[in-house]
Amino acid sequence: MNSTQGHAVSTTIGVNVEQSVPRIRMVSGGGDLQLHVREWGQVEGPSVLLLHGWSGNHMCWRGQVDSELAEEFRMVAVDLRGHGMSGRPLDSATYHDRALWAADVAAVIDVLELDRPTLVGWSYGGFVIADYVREHGTDDISAINLVGGAVTLNERFDHIGPAFLAAAPGATQDDLPTKIDALRRFWRSMTHEPMAEVDLETGLCGSMVVPPQILGALISRQIDSDDVLGRLTLPVLVTHGRHDQIVLPSMAEHVLHVCPTAEPSWYEATGHMPFLEDRTRFNRELTELARRATTTGTRR
Repeated sequence: MNSTQGHAVSTTIGVNVEQSVPRIRMVSGGGDLQLHVREWGQVEGPSVLLLHGWSGNHMCWRGQVDSELAEEFRMVAVDLRGHGMSGRPLDSATYHDRALWAADVAAVIDVLELDRPTLVGWSYGGFVIADYVREHGTDDISAINLVGGAVTLNERFDHIGPAFLAAAPGATQDDLPTKIDALRRFWRSMTHEPMAEVDLETGLCGSMVVPPQILGALISRQIDSDDVLGRLTLPVLVTHGRHDQIVLPSMAEHVLHVCPTAEPSWYEATGHMPFLEDRTRFNRELTELARRATTTGTRR
């Protein structure tokens, strides 16, 4: 585990300055919603498209886009609809329509001309990947990495962890102190060991940008991705922390049971953020997945 402040998990790393400067685009997604997209690394390299989780944004992936991955790959991160610097309409229907989520991903792939990217979905990003595959299939992607990925959402909140269930009611309230307190607890529960202060503050500030109505709409969907997972034929890496209290390890076990091509990567002494808690291992495994998908797949 990377640790630079006692037991605090940190993303502080050495980077190439030129690689760390993003190229910024606005892309019209589903329903013409404006999506904020940033890319780093090699324009002609294999593409990796990073999709963050509930209340996050592209900054969650700092340990990947500002790393050795950018020396080989074209690293692209998008602020999901309702998050970060993307459009944030308050109409709940905007977040309930799976075709809109799918269109967002398709638009980023098309407008940026990404050549069969590896899709990386953290937490809620797993839902978004399933939405995309259900609507558009897998011809335009090479591989999938589910990272603490959620694929099922029902009234019982099966496989959703106690830390999320404790924070969600307050995070979706209009009352500002209530929302701040809930999201502070939410981010503190993300990792097995306490994360560095800069990462905690960045996560909390980013979450506060998302209106509570949107946070509520996101988790009021009913989602069953088994039909998508059951017919996948491309490589699927299931990355999950054994101590994840946001999306339980049982969610990963479910994916491994349903998806014929899924391979596990279990992280011991790790919570909901393997890409932060063990950045070196995570980046190495993502590199291996993207390379394998590029070698075995048919690139345009």
